Parts: sequence; C-alpha cells; structure tokens
Amino acid sequence: MSDSRLPMTHGELLDLETVTVDLETSNRAFGLGRSLGYKLARTGRYPCLVIKAGNTYRVVTADLRCKLGVPETVESA
Repeated sequence: MSDSRLPMTHGELLDLETVTVDLETSNRAFGLGRSLGYKLARTGRYPCLVIKAGNTYRVVTADLRCKLGVPETVESA
C-alpha cells in the first residue's frame, strides 16, 4: 500500500483503471494538498479537466496522465 501523502509514482498512474478519479487521487498525483486542490477545482484553475457532479469533483484520468506526461500505454520492446 502506498503512502497517500507522497506524490504518485509513474507506475501508480499507469495502474489507474477508471475513466475518472476522485479529486484526492488527482491531488496526490500533482503533489497538491487537499485545500489547494479543492480551491483550484472550485475556481476553475485546476491543472487538468475536472467534472463537477453535485458536490463531487471527478478528474478525467486520460487528461491527468497527459498533463503529467505519462503515456496511456507502455509499448513493449
């Protein structure tokens, strides 16, 4: 199990299997604290696409990976 206080590793980003992730997961990937992440999402300045559904924020996994420079798939040699 990984420490949620540490930024996500390249491998953890590749292991994300859902189309969207919660804001806490995305905050961790960017190395953002909870308060700053929610403030950026609320003000429309989050570094990637955020979808607000009711009181919940979801982040598009493909956009998250793109902004962090992580390819969708790893090509084998």
